[in-house]
Amino acid sequence: MKRRILVLVVGLWAGVNLLSCGGYTTKGYRPPSGLFNRVLASQGVTSTFSFGSLVMINGVNDTLARVSPLSAGSSPGLMVLSPTRNILAAFDASSDNVYAINTVRESGLGNVRLPGLTSSMVFPTALPIGYAAIPTATISGFSFLGAVDVMNFSAGALTTIAVSNAQTVIANSNGTQLLVFSNDSDSVTVLSPSVAVPPVDTSCYTNPPNAVCAIVTGFDRPIYGIVSGNTAYILNCGPQCGGIQASVMVFDLPSLTITNTIPVEAATMAILSGSTLYVAGTSPTNNACTGQTTAAATCGRLDIVDLGAGTVTGSAVITDGFHTRMDMTTNGQIFIGSHNCTNIGNVNNPTGEVRGCLSIFKTADNSVLIPPDNGNVNGLQGFISRNVEYVAEGGALRVYDTTTDILLINNFVPQGDINIVGYVGDVKAIDFF
Repeated sequence: MKRRILVLVVGLWAGVNLLSCGGYTTKGYRPPSGLFNRVLASQGVTSTFSFGSLVMINGVNDTLARVSPLSAGSSPGLMVLSPTRNILAAFDASSDNVYAINTVRESGLGNVRLPGLTSSMVFPTALPIGYAAIPTATISGFSFLGAVDVMNFSAGALTTIAVSNAQTVIANSNGTQLLVFSNDSDSVTVLSPSVAVPPVDTSCYTNPPNAVCAIVTGFDRPIYGIVSGNTAYILNCGPQCGGIQASVMVFDLPSLTITNTIPVEAATMAILSGSTLYVAGTSPTNNACTGQTTAAATCGRLDIVDLGAGTVTGSAVITDGFHTRMDMTTNGQIFIGSHNCTNIGNVNNPTGEVRGCLSIFKTADNSVLIPPDNGNVNGLQGFISRNVEYVAEGGALRVYDTTTDILLINNFVPQGDINIVGYVGDVKAIDFF
């Protein structure tokens, strides 16, 4: 009976998955909003705006859709999408709740409350099951803080897997393995969440390695990773996070072994394109702004890594800060965003140099453009059929023309941004277009 129920649930979600992957664009199905090129922006509170929500945007012409916003608490920010884009989840920092949205029906799947703030979530499959890293989660009976919470929106339940100082979580393609990166650690925790025992699993504290948890040593302040098949490219933050040497470590998932180490200048975020890995960070030592005319005293670095050869083949100077966002456009531009960078000038009253946390790297000639904007970059979203990039920077949502790398200005976006009231904390395109 249990197996039959499981098959039924998986079948239902596979159907939703099919719709979300483009099935609704054929024969009859029309989403409730009537839009086929939907973008959602998380709209948080500000000093003059007290209601948060998820705002829908028409990605064809960059206009606010004439539909009611989706509820996601009073101050939603971070958003994640499942690979099939049938589920979108948003974290509300004012209540520590995660709200899940069925993007096919444009309706809520419910919400679960986390035991603290998160800056990292993942939904690896089309099923309504996600994972969030909570570094401050309290585990009863232990002096350690930190956990990865398994969020099951079908059951409206949480299973907590205790992981000390868990800061970031990523997953393999089917969600059977989670890689967890903890603050001030030289280890990576590998979890098998399907065998975790609810409500609180302490396997990582009591007797690793075991069926639930393995702790792999030999890293240097690992902070993030990109999974490709059975390989994970682990970013060692190194000196920027109190370690020794920044690098990319090639990690074999079946055997849980490090097979290669490629030194880089700094590494907090990366994006993979074929066999090339673009790695961004800010080195505490090699941070001169050589080649740029700027009042900034420090700059970051973008290293170009040939994974086949295992070497760095190029480097570029970018804005400084803690890099957490990267996105590559179809015409070869890489948008790179950071937090806590050197801001220069005032974008709202520009005189002289204006500079913020956004860099644009052009793969065609390895050149870098620093747009005249200010503030933390909270979200990046490019498109397939349009040469534009949505950039959530400094609480505003900008629209960049990626053929010119300047703000798109027309009748729909006369100032180069989408007029959303409140603080834009993230942006995600629901549909493939």
